[in-house]
Amino acid sequence: MHPALSPAVLAELRRPRPYPAVSILMPTHRREPDNAQDPVRLRNLLAEAKEKVQADPEVSRADRIDVLEQLDKALAEVDLVHAEDGLAILAAPGEHQVWSLGRTAPARVVLSDTFLTRNLVASQIAERPYWVLAVAADRVVLWGGNQERVTEEKAHGLPLVRVYDNPDPERQERIGDTPSTFRDEETKTFLRQADTAVGKVLAADPRPLYVVGDAPALALLDAVGPIARATTSQIPHGGLAQGTAETVRQVVEPALRAHADQEITEALARLDKARGRQAFAAGLDEVWQNAAESRIALLVVEENFRTTARDDGDHLVPAEEGQPGSREDIVDEVIERALDTGATVSFVPDGTLSDAGRIAADLRY
Repeated sequence: MHPALSPAVLAELRRPRPYPAVSILMPTHRREPDNAQDPVRLRNLLAEAKEKVQADPEVSRADRIDVLEQLDKALAEVDLVHAEDGLAILAAPGEHQVWSLGRTAPARVVLSDTFLTRNLVASQIAERPYWVLAVAADRVVLWGGNQERVTEEKAHGLPLVRVYDNPDPERQERIGDTPSTFRDEETKTFLRQADTAVGKVLAADPRPLYVVGDAPALALLDAVGPIARATTSQIPHGGLAQGTAETVRQVVEPALRAHADQEITEALARLDKARGRQAFAAGLDEVWQNAAESRIALLVVEENFRTTARDDGDHLVPAEEGQPGSREDIVDEVIERALDTGATVSFVPDGTLSDAGRIAADLRY
């Protein structure tokens, strides 16, 4: 399975494909006994997808053979042992992808000329991805994290490793020490390279950035480039450039919690101000209509808000799962619509928006 989503990856997934682009979505379960049903559901959905491909007269024989092979390859890559809350299998002529989602998705099979991505979009936002840059004088490592895990990232030349020459043998022979590591020009040059590399990472995939290292390393990084000064938090803690993923996660966790609390406070304050200037929308139907009109500046959603609705032409109305026209992932659809029009999306704990129908928005006008 692919390890992480990013804005660039999502943009690539949303481009048009040769028909048929097959999207298979399903909820999965992390623990027993619920996860016992996952393999059965997966086989049934895969069989449904193959049947649709085979029965579609618009699919050429060559594309039919290709897509069926892609679906079989995708199935071989599915890891239900380490499942999260949802699964997406995407297949089209010449390609297939498998994504594990930290947010549940309704079971469905869709054939189109694009992949169905709204559940992936909502999952990526809900996972609150972040970067951790571990800095030392001889090594700079980038870690990518979300609510589930931290993994080392290798992109744009990272990690950076510096091999020392003898810094000043005459000085060492004369007075028995070496110049400060964080005052020499080679270290400054090394950290400038790190600053440039991280800038490229953030341009491709903007996330909160936490920088960890000894205090002298953090101070020098501040001095050599703009990235460190724009970080979400700097954490004085040495040794993480050689640390494990679990150690990195534990060190940054307090800063992550503080940042999440700050985001929630700021989002709710914006909603209060929106009420005062009559630019506030609450409840799924009202928010849905404003998303369709590109009016949402900030969308705030309770973390586990899921509901099924049907569009009757003028409004969204409650519906039961499986009813004709029902949309089980309507909340994810609203999130994707809002993001498509430049809105910011924030998740808040369940119960925070109980007086607003569990979903609310600050409107542009």
